[in-house]
Amino acid sequence: MSDILDELQWRGLVAQTTDESALREALADGPVTLYCGFDPTAPSLHIGNLVQLITMRHLQRAGHRVLCLVGGSTGLIGDPKSTSERDLHDPETVADWVKRIQQQVQPFLDFDGDNPAVMVNNLDWTAPMTALEFLRDVGRHFRVNHMIKKDAISARLNTEQGISYTEFSYQLLQGMDYLHLFREYGCTLQTGGADQWGNLTAGSDLIHRVEGKSVHLLTTPLITKADGSKFGKTESGTVWLDPDMMSPYAFYQFWVNAEDASVISYLKVFTDRGPDEITRLEQSLAEKPFLREAQKALAADVTTLVHGAEHTAAVQAASEALFGKGDVTSLDERTLLDATSELPGGEVSVGSSVVDALVAAGLVESRKAARRAIAEGGASLNNAKVTDPEAVLGEGDFLHGRVALLRRGRKSLAAARRVG
Repeated sequence: MSDILDELQWRGLVAQTTDESALREALADGPVTLYCGFDPTAPSLHIGNLVQLITMRHLQRAGHRVLCLVGGSTGLIGDPKSTSERDLHDPETVADWVKRIQQQVQPFLDFDGDNPAVMVNNLDWTAPMTALEFLRDVGRHFRVNHMIKKDAISARLNTEQGISYTEFSYQLLQGMDYLHLFREYGCTLQTGGADQWGNLTAGSDLIHRVEGKSVHLLTTPLITKADGSKFGKTESGTVWLDPDMMSPYAFYQFWVNAEDASVISYLKVFTDRGPDEITRLEQSLAEKPFLREAQKALAADVTTLVHGAEHTAAVQAASEALFGKGDVTSLDERTLLDATSELPGGEVSVGSSVVDALVAAGLVESRKAARRAIAEGGASLNNAKVTDPEAVLGEGDFLHGRVALLRRGRKSLAAARRVG
């Protein structure tokens, strides 16, 4: 790529800028100091936040200075949603989430090299201010008639519930953040999601009014599925980055199940792969979509980025083993339990017959059907074919003493979970 903005555009990471030509020139003359904020409204970031971390990562690698803001004060308020008021969390909870998110972003940016990223918390400059100082020094520069035109604000004003003054004032706090970082670090670029444009312009406008300077904004598109629906949600909820909130196995499966129509754009956004590699994967997708080579590359890259190579290798081994292409007995306990957690199944005990286990797991409707499946060679236990209809489950059949993997045919899987 001729410059970093070209690369970001090729990757689909640019939705809006304040002045593209001026931003391009500033980045070329660099280094530029930039920041992106993450509010601790939950104990973990999600893959929407990952887009911002990856954008910052590209900019830092291009030599620009990165400030990573975790919002200890804005997290106490909450960015206004267009639908309803946010729940306010107590300060101790938010402080704990700040620490967790600060630790979570560490692997994505370089905090130790020649051009180290800097972690900042807006509570450090917000907490010392009195309400009068905030209203006099910041509030006087905002015009209510302009503020109510912001998309989320206007949507809420048109509802019976309305919007609280607390959430209405959020854009003042975020605007003050940009002003403080401009003064303290010479920060002249803020990045964020396209849905944050109204909050981002609050900061650039404030700097222009107070300091008489023009600064830059860059937003990334909201990543969507091929049908236009919101990206990053599963049937069970948000795709979290914290392994305790979403296991590495489930995270990997989310990516490997990406639809054909979207996987190439996801590869551009979420991986470091260049044009030649992505073109090759696009060709593979067109000619041999059944191989799912592009999806597997995407899943491996993103899981490694978020959880590390060791976890990626473990979940890949689990995926192979579950579908009969690997040794299921070699899986570690955490990966095994993650991989079988969403499989259908039932509870059985040591000494239960395989016939009863097949019925309990829901793979067959009756003991007669289970016996027929075994006789036809269509039943397996831990990827080993069952040939004896009188076989029973022993201690060793429960992997890690917890679960036995049952299969009927090639694709019907279930987990027999031990009780007693």
